[in-house]
Amino acid sequence: MPEASREPAPAAPHGLTRRFFGWLALAALVVALDQFVKWLVLSRLDFGEAVPVTGFFQLVLVYNPGAAFSFLADHSGWQRWFFIALALVVCGWLLAMLRHHQHERALPLAFSLIIGGAVGNVIDRIVHGAVVDFLYFHIGRHGWPAFNVADSAITVGVAVMLWAQFRSPRDASRDSSTSENPS
Repeated sequence: MPEASREPAPAAPHGLTRRFFGWLALAALVVALDQFVKWLVLSRLDFGEAVPVTGFFQLVLVYNPGAAFSFLADHSGWQRWFFIALALVVCGWLLAMLRHHQHERALPLAFSLIIGGAVGNVIDRIVHGAVVDFLYFHIGRHGWPAFNVADSAITVGVAVMLWAQFRSPRDASRDSSTSENPS
């Protein structure tokens, strides 16, 4: 019986690899999780309704037409399209960065989380005209602005990206010092 051919798989177009598509799958998973949880909240809560979970945490349905901390939320509506365009531009840039760094671990993880979160919020802006927020932490009357799964993914992604960037120069200098030949 002839042995199976061991020819290498054809290369993906433009240097895209299985790892790249794996990172895209992670971004898609973030979008799916974000939209599913928002669907649950929208189907069970009325606008402004709060459900106490602990003494410092509530589920509350609110809409944020602005950005983080309701930045530009009180404007006439132009910010909706501005934030959609901005998110799409940033996602395009992050996709290019993801392609460039696809064989690493920390940066592609960060890029995937940010892309997934940004796309989740873009979907909200297109469908609802604003971002659906529902996680509200507070101490007494003082609280953190409500946020969602997409915002959490973006925050974790940015933290991982910063960690990777601050770690990188130290690793590069360590690598160069160990590769030098003493003369």
